[in-house]
This record gives sequence, C-alpha cells and structure tokens, in this order.
Amino acid sequence: MPIEMNRRAVLLGLFSAAAIAGEDDIDAQEPSGPPDPSLYIPKAHVVDELKFLHDFMEEFSFVMLVTATPTLRITHIPSILDRTQGRFGTLRGHISAQNAQKAAFDGTHQAVIVFRGPQGYISPTWYATQASVVPTWNFGVVHASGRPRPITDKAKTYDLLATLIRRNEQRVGSTEYDFAAQPREYVDRMMQGISPFEMEIQALEGKFKLGQERSEGDRNGVVAHLARGEYKERSLHDLTQAFYKTLPK
Repeated sequence: MPIEMNRRAVLLGLFSAAAIAGEDDIDAQEPSGPPDPSLYIPKAHVVDELKFLHDFMEEFSFVMLVTATPTLRITHIPSILDRTQGRFGTLRGHISAQNAQKAAFDGTHQAVIVFRGPQGYISPTWYATQASVVPTWNFGVVHASGRPRPITDKAKTYDLLATLIRRNEQRVGSTEYDFAAQPREYVDRMMQGISPFEMEIQALEGKFKLGQERSEGDRNGVVAHLARGEYKERSLHDLTQAFYKTLPK
C-alpha cells in the first residue's frame, strides 16, 4: 500500500510539473509588453506628438514591412492607417499570397513598418556658424511596431482594397476609375492572390533629424539652401521614362 501511494504521488508530481511547464511554454509564446526600440533616436530628434506622426504616416503611406519570419524579409507596400483603433492606431495592407513573409501574420511574430519621408544632404557651408561643423544628412522616419494578424474575412479584404484604391485615385486626381463597378467574380478571384493583414500599433517611434537642435541662424540657412533645390533626385516620371528606354524593342 505505501508503495502504491508513493507511485501515485510520483505520477501526480510528474503531471503537475508537465502542466506547469506547458503553462510556461504558453506564456513564453504570448506577447509581453511593448516591443523593444527598433532604431536609435537622440533626444533632440524624438517626436511623439500623435497627430503629427499620423499625418506623416498618411502622407508617406508607401512603407517597408520588415519581419524576421521565415527569415529577415522586407516587402514594399502601400498601407492604410486607422487612427481610431488602438492606442496608436491600426495599420492594414496586403502582400502577395506567394510571399513567404505571410508566415509572420499569426499575431505572435513581431513586425516593424517603416514610413520614410524626404531626405537630403546638409552642407556645413549652409550654417550661420561654420566653426567646428561637419556635413550631415537630414531626414524624417516613423517606425510602427506590432504583431500582424491575417485578415480572413472576405468583406474586410474587399474594403481594404476599395479604401486603398479610393485614397490613391484621389491623390493622383483620377475620377474615372470605379473599383465598385468591377465584376465581383473577377475581384474575388484577384483577392485569392493576396495575403491581407492588419497590425495594431504597439509602439510608435518618430525620428526627425532636421537640425532642430541648432541655432536659429543655422536653421534659417538650412531652409534657405534647401529651398533653392540645386540637387534634385529623379522623379518617378524620370526614372520610369529612363527605365523604359533600356527595355528591348
């Protein structure tokens, strides 16, 4: 009898230990707290005013989606920001259904979505005070971090596409294309080729390195010289036209 009771005690102990270990495994898989910072930001360049960041994100809404699943991947896509959902908002977008990065859309894998604004070289000769100065590069970026989840509802996917198209048709001044007029059978077939997702933003990082920490004279010099625009990057028109010329006849 004592031996049998000891056996029972040992088995109960093993089951209890296994249950605790299982709970630990589940806890380890659950997201805990906000994500780690995704970039270095000196205090002088931190911007955390939410409306400013949201306005920037909507203006520069063509983004880089960065994940480490299944390996380090970066996909370039348009995005939609919903300012009303979540503390910092929620982002929606889609990638190709053939893109292995869709493995990150399970609600547990971390992603960073990068919004990149204008950038440019700043010459030391532009400053009012030119003693002990070096060239630099000014830019503005916003990083939105979270854990993307798949959008599986067909109506929600359709709304994602309709919103993307409507907003960007308005941007380019187009009034002729009507997405709603497209045959639904055709649209449903096309939707099978994408993997839509949404990501509630758990951390929002704004880095605006625009020389704001410098003297008023230096800032005025930077603005004055940038206004001249001596150096201009090629526009999408110029790049497209030049690229077309390289294509075989």
